[in-house]
Amino acid sequence: MTPRERVLAVLRGEPADKTPFTAYHGMIPQCAMERHLRNEGLCLVYRGVPAVRIERSHCPERIIYYTNPGNGRLQCRVEIETPAGMITIVKEPADFTTWVLEHMFKGPEDYKKLMAFTRDIVYVPNYDAYLKAEARTGGDMIFRGDAGDMPLHQIMIEWMGVETFAVEWAERRDEVLALEKVMTGKLRERFPLLADAPITHANFGGNEVPEVMGPPRYREHCLPLIQECAEVLHKKGKLLGSHMDGNNLAWKDQIAVSGMDYVEAFTPAPDTDMSLADALEAWPGKALWINFPSSVHLASPDKIRRKTRELLDAAAADAKKRGRNRLIIGLTEDIPEDRWQASLQAISDEIGRW
Repeated sequence: MTPRERVLAVLRGEPADKTPFTAYHGMIPQCAMERHLRNEGLCLVYRGVPAVRIERSHCPERIIYYTNPGNGRLQCRVEIETPAGMITIVKEPADFTTWVLEHMFKGPEDYKKLMAFTRDIVYVPNYDAYLKAEARTGGDMIFRGDAGDMPLHQIMIEWMGVETFAVEWAERRDEVLALEKVMTGKLRERFPLLADAPITHANFGGNEVPEVMGPPRYREHCLPLIQECAEVLHKKGKLLGSHMDGNNLAWKDQIAVSGMDYVEAFTPAPDTDMSLADALEAWPGKALWINFPSSVHLASPDKIRRKTRELLDAAAADAKKRGRNRLIIGLTEDIPEDRWQASLQAISDEIGRW
């Protein structure tokens, strides 16, 4: 099987010749070791070409890059001119992620700006570009669709920041909910376009954690949207998952009844409050596309191999019980540059021996 075929087989509940091993594209440098790992079966996950893109007609955007004179770091200021006024954001690129230094929401006067920004969204099929990009990669890479972010999570994390959100939720909840309603209505326009897209699976939302979102808000504001999106995608034979890389014990029952076909980036203990065995037992109908625990990359190669065997053992015991292998071992977080080669080779070795 090709690396791509192996991943799709597990997602679909079909037999695979071995446990798939994946990494986000761009996470590890192109070099001899990367090529070697791909020859052993490592599948790269590409998310750079959207199957459905966003266009805006009335909110021009300007990005200004500059070097912070205080610390010498590259930063950027994003200016978005909406019909209701200017929105600004300040960000700092940091390897595989970006730090938000100044959120777009500054105060109550910005609700009308964010409303205008949201209403200006137009979703456009990008199918030809997606197919062309996918055809160029062969079987070593798998492309993933994107259903968007959970509106409340986007408000909380991306637009306001947690502290500001807490104040707004306490003092102006009606305005937060009105903004969420507009965002949700707009997001629903994306689902049928994604269902018709030439994708096999898509992620929806992600990075929600119970310590911040809270199980009650997840149940009320996230779970119903997951169900809606899953229903639309399933009618066209597409699979749906979510990036759940934090603690999940507090809402494991909600995930169990959700329309997700797979839980992506699930990070088992010792980094979170659930082991792989716990998750396999809690979510019997779902594939577990895990993030290999980041802390273990700092251990010795022997300990990395032992952890890999532990994961494979748990998956094998579950496969004997359920009649299907539900494990994909993935890498969704940064790995120290001086550790990734030894760590990934140890994981690949154990997968190959299984």
